[in-house]
Amino acid sequence: MSPRIVFPLLLLLAGCASAPDKTVQPPPPAATSEVADAAPDVIAASAPEPAAETSCDCEKVETLPPLQIPDVERYEAPPTTPAKAAEPPPTSDYALLRPVEWSAIPGLDNDNLTAAWPAIMRSCDALKNRDAWRKACAAAGKLNNPDKAAITRFLLDNFKPYQATTAEGGDSGTITGYYQPELNGSRKRTDLYRYPLYVRPDNLVTVELGSLYPELSGRRLRGKLQGTKLTPYYSRSEIDVVNSPLAGKELIWVDDVVDLFFLQIQGSGIIKLESGASVPVGYADQNGHPYRSIGSVLINRGELTMAQASMQGIKDWGRRNPDKLRDLLNANPSYVFFRELPAGLPGPLGALAVPITAERSIAVDPRYIPLGAPVFLDTTFPNSSKPMRRLVVAQDTGGAIKGAIRADFFWGAGFDAGRQAGAMKQQGRMWVLMPKEWRK
Repeated sequence: MSPRIVFPLLLLLAGCASAPDKTVQPPPPAATSEVADAAPDVIAASAPEPAAETSCDCEKVETLPPLQIPDVERYEAPPTTPAKAAEPPPTSDYALLRPVEWSAIPGLDNDNLTAAWPAIMRSCDALKNRDAWRKACAAAGKLNNPDKAAITRFLLDNFKPYQATTAEGGDSGTITGYYQPELNGSRKRTDLYRYPLYVRPDNLVTVELGSLYPELSGRRLRGKLQGTKLTPYYSRSEIDVVNSPLAGKELIWVDDVVDLFFLQIQGSGIIKLESGASVPVGYADQNGHPYRSIGSVLINRGELTMAQASMQGIKDWGRRNPDKLRDLLNANPSYVFFRELPAGLPGPLGALAVPITAERSIAVDPRYIPLGAPVFLDTTFPNSSKPMRRLVVAQDTGGAIKGAIRADFFWGAGFDAGRQAGAMKQQGRMWVLMPKEWRK
């Protein structure tokens, strides 16, 4: 599993976070962002996308001290009234993938397909032994540094395109962005570094309902045992207290409570230690409680407008209202647990258990789009009507990524990627490329 950290509206709705439910086995992947699900009208312009991958050239913002909660020791555990466990997701519905001709995909000839090739090969690392993928991945393995023409021929020879549609017959949906944040941290608790990332607790129980009832395949429950009964696991407000029930399960400590909150939404990140070392962390599991957007909470209270409910807007609100910050964070009962990832990975691990690729991997709802599939994405750049049309690969999932036409675009790591991800809330269309041997 993975979540698996969001922004101008990306916080408004469930971007990668009540973290996603992954079905692959270890290594557990990272999740994606929890993001809003409304967006401007899709732009259908035909101008070709620039060949080069883009990055944000936004003006750098002033560096401020870490955001902390005063007198954290004043906070006590709330009454134990467990929240209702999240309802399991419905089973997959690939029937909404509509077969089309290659000519129906706008801009495929204009994309820099070589930039997507590493992501395609990583999908084959995970899928090559599956019947539907065996032939296509064998063909991919025979190509050595293919150029655009060779990749185009590979796709035409081995795949069939399907357009993603909704149950109502629509062909567009919301495209948001996520990224891999960087936080300052320490291996030990100090007065500065006092907010822990927890590893997956031993008493967290996950029940795969499909193992009991095949018709419930893909559904799962999480909780803890009390006697012989499975009860909801601890919520955020029950975990983030002085005498936490998870004491002793700390992985690492960070200095900013809101950055930690958004790390849980994104699902993976880099912790920079004072020694100069960097520690990659990724999603390990989630407490089973539903995600609730704190941006939406502030909007509903009238404390922020929709335009202000970005990550930075929420942090600014926290600086003005430090005594209210803990209660705001606790409004989201979902809690994500982490694990330390191996050093040197080319990217965070997604739900497919392979590293995801900046600007070429997306998170999807696997009920509607098979993980590992190449997807041609037709959307626009953040806060823009400029077309962004490119081949990406579905390699991650996210708690907020729900629906037949819904994707979270991975922008990469660091400040610029975060600015792009935070600004992205566009409309888009998707064409899923499946091996010719695949059957719905």
